Amino acid sequence: MKNRKLSKSELREAGQGYLFMSPTILILLMFIIGPIFYAIFLSLHKVQLLGAATYNFVGFENFARIMDDMRAKVALWNTFKYVIIVVPAQTLLALVLAATLNAGLKGEKFFRIIYFLPTLTSSAVLTLIFMWMYNKNGLINNVLDFLGLPTYNFLGDPSIALNAIMMMNIWSTAPFFMVIYLAALQDIPDSLYEAAELDGANIFQKFWHITVPHLRPVTSFVVVMGLIGTFQLFDQSYIFSAGSGGPDNSTLTIVLLVYQYAFKTLGTMGYAAALAFILAVVILSATLLQRKFSKEESMY
Repeated sequence: MKNRKLSKSELREAGQGYLFMSPTILILLMFIIGPIFYAIFLSLHKVQLLGAATYNFVGFENFARIMDDMRAKVALWNTFKYVIIVVPAQTLLALVLAATLNAGLKGEKFFRIIYFLPTLTSSAVLTLIFMWMYNKNGLINNVLDFLGLPTYNFLGDPSIALNAIMMMNIWSTAPFFMVIYLAALQDIPDSLYEAAELDGANIFQKFWHITVPHLRPVTSFVVVMGLIGTFQLFDQSYIFSAGSGGPDNSTLTIVLLVYQYAFKTLGTMGYAAALAFILAVVILSATLLQRKFSKEESMY
């Protein structure tokens, strides 16, 4: 079958369509597609950007270097540990909060606003507030001391520092996903719960056999968004450790390490790009695996 030639009117219509799309296409090229290809280019070179920029092609040497970089291994482990703990915790907390608010409690709107406030607050501001709370003489240790419980050096103990960031982020990110769950919960037909109640199902059985299955597509979305966000942990770790990833590299994440190599160390911009590329591959792989093993079809 021969390809049909477009008429003048069709060509004019297509041209008008591309003209309207041109701002979006330019933005994509300048801020997404272009930087991606430039990052790939940098990852294959040893780069010196001060003075006259120089690019020395080294092939996959930057990627091979990652295998021998102990700080990169520590950063990857810290990031994976953070993701494995925070994503399930924030998802479960968001679901519990949404189910509680959807139960018809008095003052639901008031509690919804209170729960959602952390999401509206700047991440940097939240981190500074929690730093004050985590301080040796801060609110949390004062309360623990008043109750006769042991106090902790949240900011200076390598075994606790990352956990402190986890607790802060679980508390601050769960309300955003709570709103998503709450909207999905209100779409579940009441007739299903009424029929289950007539069959003698208790509240936990109704939750497990009706609520959870109907929220499966939403849970898949929440987990994917959680994975993407947690793998990119940077600002809280940077502020907590003043950019060092301390104490003893316990809060060093892969994004913070990329920042250090890109802007704090001379001649390692190409290596930083290689680390960023590896992180992108990890995020993409984790997202695809999650989507593969989750059933996204609706139960309606």
